[in-house]
Amino acid sequence: MSLLIVILALVLLMYVAYKGFSVILFAPICALLAVLLTDPSLILPMYNGIFLEKMVGFIKSYFPVFLLGAVFGKVIELSGFSQSIVSSVIKLLGRERSMLSIVLVCALLTYGGVSLFVVVFAVYPFAAEMFRQGNIPKRLIPGTIALGAFSFTMDSMPGTPQIQNIIPTTFFNTNTWAAPWLGIIGSLFILIVGLAYLSWRRRTAAAKGEGYGTELRNEPEPYSGGALPNPWIAILPLVVVGVGNKVLTTLIPRLYGPEHTVALQGMAHPVTTQISSVAAVWAVVCALILGILTVIVFAFKPVMENFVEGSKTAISGALLSVTNTASEYGFGGIIAALPGFLIVSDVLKKIPGVLFNEAVSVNALAGITGSASGGLSIALATMSDTFIAAANAANIPLEVLHRIASMASGGMDTLPHNGAVITLLAVTGLTHKQAYGDIFAVTVLKFIAVFVAIAVYTFTGIY
Repeated sequence: MSLLIVILALVLLMYVAYKGFSVILFAPICALLAVLLTDPSLILPMYNGIFLEKMVGFIKSYFPVFLLGAVFGKVIELSGFSQSIVSSVIKLLGRERSMLSIVLVCALLTYGGVSLFVVVFAVYPFAAEMFRQGNIPKRLIPGTIALGAFSFTMDSMPGTPQIQNIIPTTFFNTNTWAAPWLGIIGSLFILIVGLAYLSWRRRTAAAKGEGYGTELRNEPEPYSGGALPNPWIAILPLVVVGVGNKVLTTLIPRLYGPEHTVALQGMAHPVTTQISSVAAVWAVVCALILGILTVIVFAFKPVMENFVEGSKTAISGALLSVTNTASEYGFGGIIAALPGFLIVSDVLKKIPGVLFNEAVSVNALAGITGSASGGLSIALATMSDTFIAAANAANIPLEVLHRIASMASGGMDTLPHNGAVITLLAVTGLTHKQAYGDIFAVTVLKFIAVFVAIAVYTFTGIY
């Protein structure tokens, strides 16, 4: 019975998310329903002592990353830098390589720190124009954008500032550059196989005489914002974020040492911070600030003209995103405390091999919650100690645990109820029936790529 209660809560959360209801509202409802069926007297204590503690703890750790990432993406958009980058890549590769162009543009933006949601809005108008001129079916646009924005640069590439690569740092005391070779190998696998799949889909459609399509919705207007910024200036903020993240990841621990204590006269108690647990987050935060300032320096006028409303939109999006994920984190905390979860945990723990175990566990929970960051947070919050102990016993570096966990989070998370999937389909004016199959196909490659990375490490020791 206890296992059924846990399954009921998970299925209910997945169902309401699929239907489009707010996870912020329904995550605690689903969690407390499970508590009600277990022991009604524990509803208020577990809500206050577990759900809210976990939720607030997540926001405390990651809110600056969500906020500054959203603001950075917005100023990149307001400045015209994103349009300039897209246009330049298209000119370089040619319109006959439309899919490759869009994938590389999305990858460049997400690796530079731009939120994948922002990338969808920024790239779609250009993708639609390119696909229309190339007579490529519009229904392939979501899969193409997903390969560039939702896959290897989200969690596989070492150093990526996306949240899925940051969360493991606080559990394993690693940094965002952990296990770089495994990340690069996995990324190449995803990119090569993904492009091959999309090319096959394009050829198949052409053989059937299928063109761009008719009776289309949400067709974008051609870009009419005047002269675009110099592409070298446009790409500079992305370089600043990437290089700044790398440099600060090394510099911050040297500057503050293993721990740092603040003891001012007005403080009742000194505050001690373990630098190893926050260095990666601090590095990304500072790098994003440098990136924002770089955009403002080179595009002060266009950014400031719309910054008031643009920043409000960015902040609203950041608050919604971090609260959604934090609410799922609180949900996971309650589920992990229920007797039924012990059965699930015991089953997962019996999976042989710590890396294989970690990959399956993270992927399963990411799929259930429909969120890479949410599933990753739940899995590591409940099982990281077990993973660390097993890795130490097998002489596996924690950097490898970090990379496998991060990569695994982005596989089965893109089930139909995933928020990014729903956003992508809404922006492109397509339905799940028309385009979801390709989104799933190119993102599920990450699930396979995880086991490619595990095999490489197992047989070569490279990481």
